[in-house]
Amino acid sequence: MNTGNRKHSFTRKTGLSGLLIMLAIILMLTGCGASNQSQSEPEGTIAHGDVTLVLGAYSVAKDALQDILPAFKADWKSRTGQTVSFQESYEASGTQARSIIGGFEADVTLLALEGDMAKLVKANMVGKNWKDDTYKGMVTRSIVVLGTRVGNPLGIKDFEDITKPGVKVLYPNPKTSGGAQWDINAIYGAGLKKSEKATGAKDPAAAKKFLEDVHRNIESMDKSGRASMAAFEYGVGDVIVTYENELLARIAKGVQYDIVVPSSTILIENPAAVVERNADRHGVREVADAFVHYLYSDEAQKLFAKHGFRPVEDKLAAQMQDDFPQPSDLFTIDYLGGWDNVRETLYSKRGVWYQVLAGQ
Repeated sequence: MNTGNRKHSFTRKTGLSGLLIMLAIILMLTGCGASNQSQSEPEGTIAHGDVTLVLGAYSVAKDALQDILPAFKADWKSRTGQTVSFQESYEASGTQARSIIGGFEADVTLLALEGDMAKLVKANMVGKNWKDDTYKGMVTRSIVVLGTRVGNPLGIKDFEDITKPGVKVLYPNPKTSGGAQWDINAIYGAGLKKSEKATGAKDPAAAKKFLEDVHRNIESMDKSGRASMAAFEYGVGDVIVTYENELLARIAKGVQYDIVVPSSTILIENPAAVVERNADRHGVREVADAFVHYLYSDEAQKLFAKHGFRPVEDKLAAQMQDDFPQPSDLFTIDYLGGWDNVRETLYSKRGVWYQVLAGQ
């Protein structure tokens, strides 16, 4: 009898334990299901099929791109149903190019100089055919101008005026800034133009002397065009040598400066390209190509113009010519022999710029 009671007690305990185990398993499975659901559909994540582009751009383009990126997202979404997100990096052009070569995985890049893009081509990051289009890979234009305090208190009218004693001048460092190289090219080219008008031939020695006279008045050299503009806005210097679009963008935001367009100055052209090695590896080549193509659209070009850039498309540029005064003697990089010659003549280790910097 006692044996029977023990057997009955064991059976009840076994049944109760089994029930508890089954309940624990059910609860565990339910919890796992909830956990899996939470992990697969967390709030705010990108839906399946969406894409992220990594953008590496030179600093001066940042403000315009804050309008252009949302416009492209809307355009791409309407055409494909796909949502594009951007991860953005803005640096001086030379710094950005070096970062990409060094491992920054940008899918698309906008730079200040064709020479910086050439470095990416040499590193097999960008294809050799990147500029085989109507606009030779250039998505924006501008010119080098002079910015003064409101009312132009020193009466600055041309590059020659910033050679005068006591005039405090700003431009960025051409070692790190593509914008600075455009500035130096403009001043050196203006010196060549001046000598050509006086003697009938370009005189590199006279152009170097002209650059030396300007550089003697330099108050500050920052790492990028944007940093130089920030220093000027903070109150450093009397005159800034910069992109026209930088000043127009600041004026549009209510900051008062005067713009002086030199009689002889250079046409700035800025490139964009897909960083093919990265875009292919990330599986985003189609949307990266589409984004660069979009930069030439009327919509994007008008947004660039809103931020002071001159359109690259001739018809649109003609429509906006009243917004962008034409210098009496506008020259291109070809007047200086093209970028290969400029890099060798001005920016090599024994080039004109480094001689000026060293006081040689």
